[in-house]
Amino acid sequence: MFEFELEATDGAARAGRWMLPRGTVETPCFMPVGTQGSVRTLSPKDLEAIGATLILANTYHLFVRPGEEVVAKLGGLHKFMGWPGPILTDSGGFQVFSLEGMREVTEEGVEFRSHLDGSLRFLSPERAVEVQRALGADIAMAFDHVIPGQSGRAEAEDAMERTLRWLERCRRRHGELAMQEPGAGSRTDGASESDVDSRDGAGSALVWPITPKLRLPAPGSRQTLVPIIQGGVYRDLRRNALVGILQIGDWHGIAVGGLSVGEPKGEMQAVLEDLETVLPKGIPRYLMGVGFPEDFVAAVGRGMDLADCVAPTRMGRNGTGFTDDGPVNIRNARFREDDAPLDVGCDCEACTTFSRGYLRHLFAAEELLGLRLLSLHNVRYLIRLAARARAAIVEGTFEGWSRSWLARYTSRESK
Repeated sequence: MFEFELEATDGAARAGRWMLPRGTVETPCFMPVGTQGSVRTLSPKDLEAIGATLILANTYHLFVRPGEEVVAKLGGLHKFMGWPGPILTDSGGFQVFSLEGMREVTEEGVEFRSHLDGSLRFLSPERAVEVQRALGADIAMAFDHVIPGQSGRAEAEDAMERTLRWLERCRRRHGELAMQEPGAGSRTDGASESDVDSRDGAGSALVWPITPKLRLPAPGSRQTLVPIIQGGVYRDLRRNALVGILQIGDWHGIAVGGLSVGEPKGEMQAVLEDLETVLPKGIPRYLMGVGFPEDFVAAVGRGMDLADCVAPTRMGRNGTGFTDDGPVNIRNARFREDDAPLDVGCDCEACTTFSRGYLRHLFAAEELLGLRLLSLHNVRYLIRLAARARAAIVEGTFEGWSRSWLARYTSRESK
């Protein structure tokens, strides 16, 4: 389980297969976001029908409501939400970051007030791991310290170093919980608790080559823990974070977080281009929180394998549909008598069944079906886009395909 097979490359772009306990994920892959155990307006059968293979749920939201104990009592997250495939859970770090003025970050963790009722809550690295274990996710994210994209170097370095220290604690607790599973044996990798503590502090100079000091339990656990690279827009800090992560242990995947949080897109792309040259080749790379079509294609071209975002469903609920000719605002009056499909090349229910005129009518009449249909279409569009990128990588034509796609997508203003 959790093995990754790299099938083809074209420049920095990669096509692979990630074998997970509940299914195999072909990459590049776009993950629909089911923040509260539900991808908004879409059922699990909808998601299966449009080709979703891996979805995301959020630790913070499920921790606050209904609570991980309730989810566990009702059979775990897969049974709870009726989704049979793989699930990745975010650690909650980004959501806590977004609670500006309602949280306090300390070395121990983050104390915050619930956005629901104002009650005081606390998440530590250990607690975030425990919650994700109780939820039953296939992929659990390490708890990280997220900062705004415009943050200065000192703040970025502090958050990066704290994220590394928290990762050690996440790793230790995740290992303890794994060893408590039925059938878990004793360690076979020779690691001990002292191996964790013997590592130099996160602020020390970190150099190549990298020798892991603590290894993950052997494959067979029902859940893997994935670390997150922080460091703001500072490429040397991102590299230091990567070195620190790889010194802590071996991993089945690695994530890049703290981007698309207010920094210019050019800076995000520069960070990805630099990281691509040093990231491990044999594990999947996950860019967190990125999902507009142009950003997704740019990320794939810079070596990313997975991405997630609420943009497809949020934009759909607001009346915007993604197409190869750019985003379409279906509320526009010029679509009132348009009998063409939203996107002639799409095979989703919205495009194969209804006209643009009907979709506009649904939004004008405030019918909920409109929200569902455009959300469905946008998620399908990203899934199809990932599949098209994968095919181009396998064929060795990704650079030309992506350049042609982007030229068409940006050829006109939003319609």
